[in-house]
Amino acid sequence: MSHFLRPIFAVSFAALLVTLPSVPSNAARRTSAFDGSWSVVIYTTSGDCDRSLRYSLQIIGGQVVSQEQSYQLAGAVAPNGAIRVVVAEHGRSASGSGRLVGNNGSGQWRTATGQCAGQWTAVRRG
Repeated sequence: MSHFLRPIFAVSFAALLVTLPSVPSNAARRTSAFDGSWSVVIYTTSGDCDRSLRYSLQIIGGQVVSQEQSYQLAGAVAPNGAIRVVVAEHGRSASGSGRLVGNNGSGQWRTATGQCAGQWTAVRRG
């Protein structure tokens, strides 16, 4: 994978866990059925990006929280588990969508330019 696409791919993965449905402004104070620590694996099915990467994220009050400071992550998990996310890093971005059900999830992702795309799976930890 080229060095240029690696940051895009890393950002893409993180994008896979979050949604952008309308969320009340007090969402950070409420709980969500999907709150907790999640392990996400992204798989590239097209493009010149790593074939798979694994990342950790947390969902708190239906909002995704990342310990990483190297990218911006926007979105939320809808009450029915629907997921949509946008992630940006150094002027590049990626989006993902899918669904969380119980302690598992899956969906699709792609970079904003369409250079890479694929699927993701998620598992709630602990």
